[in-house]
Amino acid sequence: MLHATSTPAERRAALRAGLDTGRLLRFPGALNPMSALLVEQYGFEGLYVSGAVLANDLCLPDIGLSTQTEVVDRARQIARVTNLPALVDVDTGFGGALNVARTIQLLEDAGIAACQVEDQVPQKRCGHLDGKELVAVDVMVTRIRAAVAARRDRDFVIVARTDAVAIEGLDSAIERARAYVEAGADVVFPEALTTAGEFATVRAALDVPLMANMTEFGKSPLLDVETLDRLGYNIVIYPVTLQRLAMAAVERGLTELRDAGTQEGIIDSMQTRARLYEVIEYVAYDQFQASAERETTAAPPSW
Repeated sequence: MLHATSTPAERRAALRAGLDTGRLLRFPGALNPMSALLVEQYGFEGLYVSGAVLANDLCLPDIGLSTQTEVVDRARQIARVTNLPALVDVDTGFGGALNVARTIQLLEDAGIAACQVEDQVPQKRCGHLDGKELVAVDVMVTRIRAAVAARRDRDFVIVARTDAVAIEGLDSAIERARAYVEAGADVVFPEALTTAGEFATVRAALDVPLMANMTEFGKSPLLDVETLDRLGYNIVIYPVTLQRLAMAAVERGLTELRDAGTQEGIIDSMQTRARLYEVIEYVAYDQFQASAERETTAAPPSW
């Protein structure tokens, strides 16, 4: 009720412990606090806060237009309600080394367990679109070093994403990843791999935790968890899945309202009032309020 019961430090330690097991951790993308709570209730190991989802929610393309404040505010709202570790996409870090450092500390303050920084130019693009541009390796190394130096909790996880596969090729992406690990990155995220063989090649080349992106309609095959676990990946994200499902349902609902003139025909597709109240623990709030009022009434005079 009201807030998560675990502390941010406990959630970061849980993520570190999960990575140490070597097993695959599943991180669906939460589009808002309620979906984050549902991710936890359905038994996943963590959740992802996607820059693309936030941009889409603001009716913006995923080209680096979301601000640091917008991302941190959404991350804080989500971290408030869930005991799962949250991994936040901060694109290119919102500026130079000082901006990256401030981003890390704001995320720590917001209760976040990890963040992802990428090696694109500031006017970035979705990792599964053409036309991406990379910064020089030393620029990305500076971003990673700034992130590592800024964190106050050593359990806060820094994920280095490289988009080099689609631009410079797989060998270059691996070399970049090695430089990012040398700079202090805890996890490598090779974006837009196109075959299971490429996933395997990256795993064979790098002795660090790896993250896979199973986004729909992209360049990567949708590998199942058994395959990713066998390939040796440690985190899998499903960044936009819940938003795509939700917005498709919204469009179906609007079509029904427009064409049928009533929502009667789609009631069975809706989350019920009872289920909503169960998810947000409505009864617990009423019980807390009643208990507080009883104790206030029963308290003896102070004189």
